[in-house]
Amino acid sequence: MGITSIGIGSGLNVENIVSQTVALEKRPLVQLQSRADTIQTKISTFSQVKSLLSTLSDAAAKLTRDSAWNGMAVSSSNSAAVTATVSGIASASSFGVSVQQLARAQSNASTAVAKDSVVGAGSMSIQLGTWDSTANPPTFGVGSGKPVNISVSATDTITNIAAKINEGDAGVTATVLRDASGERLLLRSKTTGEESGFRVQVSEDSAAPGLSKLAFDPQNSPGVGLAANTVQYAQNTLAKINGISVSSKDNTFTEAIPGLTLTVSQVTTADVEMGVKADTATMKKNVQDFVNAYNAVNDLLGSSTKYDSETKSKGVLQGDSTAVGLQNSLRAAIGAATGGSSSLQTLSDIGLELQRGGKMTVDNTKLDNALKTPDTLKQLFAADPATGGVGTGAAVRMKTFTSGLLALDGLMNNKSDALDLEVKRNTSDQDKVNDRAAVLEKRMRAQYTALDKQMGNLSALNSYITQQVAQWNK
Repeated sequence: MGITSIGIGSGLNVENIVSQTVALEKRPLVQLQSRADTIQTKISTFSQVKSLLSTLSDAAAKLTRDSAWNGMAVSSSNSAAVTATVSGIASASSFGVSVQQLARAQSNASTAVAKDSVVGAGSMSIQLGTWDSTANPPTFGVGSGKPVNISVSATDTITNIAAKINEGDAGVTATVLRDASGERLLLRSKTTGEESGFRVQVSEDSAAPGLSKLAFDPQNSPGVGLAANTVQYAQNTLAKINGISVSSKDNTFTEAIPGLTLTVSQVTTADVEMGVKADTATMKKNVQDFVNAYNAVNDLLGSSTKYDSETKSKGVLQGDSTAVGLQNSLRAAIGAATGGSSSLQTLSDIGLELQRGGKMTVDNTKLDNALKTPDTLKQLFAADPATGGVGTGAAVRMKTFTSGLLALDGLMNNKSDALDLEVKRNTSDQDKVNDRAAVLEKRMRAQYTALDKQMGNLSALNSYITQQVAQWNK
């Protein structure tokens, strides 16, 4: 409000009169603003309900899938040596695994040479294949791949040669090791398994001999080059399953037991006992997640619609027909019988009990007992095969119910649209009140300005008359 001279002429406190009159005109804003806050709180609460319904829908959907009930768990009496994971359709079983040797790569090391010295010129041919290290001398079976040829110049050092081998993609990695005696070339096959063995044949340049010290061909040149030093030959993993020998190029067996991948980590001196059974722990967790998701929705609706007679306080959705109807429908959906052929008809049959207020509790003893027959439990939650797969299960029913609520034309979006419309109407009503108040203020100021002018003119006339009377009386 700027500085004004209105009222000087009349002697009235016009600012007071105008501000109080405008304040009376704006009194409906208090109720409208309070209503706006309530609507926004409702919008926030229904948004939370929608999010929790989505979580419940996901939890229910999980229980309708075969994967929720067909899962298997694997145990090992020595998990440091042998473990297994379910990789397909596995059957309940038990078996023993013993490990005789682990897969490894071939590795070789050259004799030390002076650091940064050259070793000779020529070419190296690296061929992958299989060594029979039990023969004397060892024999080499050529693999299916072609040999990789490495050209070495007279100026190449061990470091240069290692770089060329690594660039050649020969299935072998080369590393330079430096110690007090000089530097060595270390060769190692990139993968494990007996077929990852390699042979290095060398053709020397007579003008720059010495490259043969990097050769490895104990079959044709025993004791020459790398063969003169300790060799680790490539080998497969060897194991026995229930006494039957199995082999793998690495430390895993993906096809030995259908639906399982075995991983071995240590050689064993006795059988490691493996067990495969229904994964009831995961099944129970899925059921508990379903219960938790339902309780979260029920708790929010319960607290939001509650009226406390002692404190005379009420929840933000107290009396909201949508919230109350949703709460009742949710409890009806969770408590209904399946109507299928299963011996389990209601969730209470497996220990899921609705308490006062709609909260669901879990009787673990009854649930654990039901988990002993997963197929029967599955029928309670999912489609019943005896009815042609018709979705009579509790989880199917809840999934259908929540999907309808969350659909584009469902209850939750309709409620959201209705609340948004209330916000727009409320904003419009507030604007109308402010507009009326502004018009009133403008009109009153114009009226009092005119009154001031008239009162000023009358005051001037009064002064003039008084002066004239005074002159006449002299």
